[in-house]
Amino acid sequence: MKIAFVGKGGSGKTTLSSLFIRHLAATGSPVVAVDADINQHLGAALGLADEEAAALPAMGAQLPLIKEYLRGANPRIASADTMIKTTPPGSGSRLLRVRQDNPIYDACARPLELDGGTIRLMATGPFTESDLGVACYHSKVGAVELCLNHLVDGRDEFVVVDMTAGSDSFASGMFTRFDMTFLVAEPTRKGVSVYRQYKEYARDFGVALCVVGNKVQGQDDVDFLRQEVGDDLLVTVGHSDWVRAMEKGRPPRFELLESANREALATMFAAADASYELRDWERYTRQMVHFHRKNAASWGNERTGADLADQVDPDFVLREIPESAQVSASSAPQPA
Repeated sequence: MKIAFVGKGGSGKTTLSSLFIRHLAATGSPVVAVDADINQHLGAALGLADEEAAALPAMGAQLPLIKEYLRGANPRIASADTMIKTTPPGSGSRLLRVRQDNPIYDACARPLELDGGTIRLMATGPFTESDLGVACYHSKVGAVELCLNHLVDGRDEFVVVDMTAGSDSFASGMFTRFDMTFLVAEPTRKGVSVYRQYKEYARDFGVALCVVGNKVQGQDDVDFLRQEVGDDLLVTVGHSDWVRAMEKGRPPRFELLESANREALATMFAAADASYELRDWERYTRQMVHFHRKNAASWGNERTGADLADQVDPDFVLREIPESAQVSASSAPQPA
């Protein structure tokens, strides 16, 4: 399952995504966690010291390796230089699995032990001083989108992405890459403004969206959120002494998280799991191609000097396949 956490800056989306990741790890589920926010805080929320979080390898810096590996033997892609963030897979492309070992995970992911299990943690990399005035953060997030485009995941394996704040996610097609999107909203007018934007933008793309009310202090807050977002409100979360201790760098054992908050996480898990039944791989592939053609015509063709529409394999549909049927990374041809 591919799950996104979105919301305005300061809403608590990173904190809630980290709690959800811990919840998954505690069940023993395989998890790939991705920090795709311009402000890189997921590592710290998962218990890394500041220097450890800063030392995480940046996916954006490994984009040439990512492209070369995913290109595989796809005859429609002349070279890795012609791949852009929206390039879809086709016959001959290498596909990613959550559980597998591959050169991309070797270069970009770090194992992280949490209460009850071990996850893989990946990060786009921060927006650095050298990027100011000359680069767009979406070029870094493009590494995540490219990997999601080539990912085949099953029901009991999870990719959780802490997205960049606000409505910036709509600068590409990545917002359509998820089985479930949790929008974290505070019970304020500003808190629900991003919800309205997301709901409007996502309306025509079949995006499964649930609102998680955060920093809720009483029934009046719940009533406000229900009035503003209606049935999209899935669950609410209030104050947590466990989270406060975690933010001070002294997290207790995860099993000591308050029962109300553990129940909220279980409700979120159930909603995400239920969305599996709505999976439509043909629509997923069709949307991928739609955004690739838009990006190719808008800037990609000019940037690469190629007609990137030719990268689309009309007979290819990304779909879940048995892990035993996929060529392992160790036996597949390696990038040059």
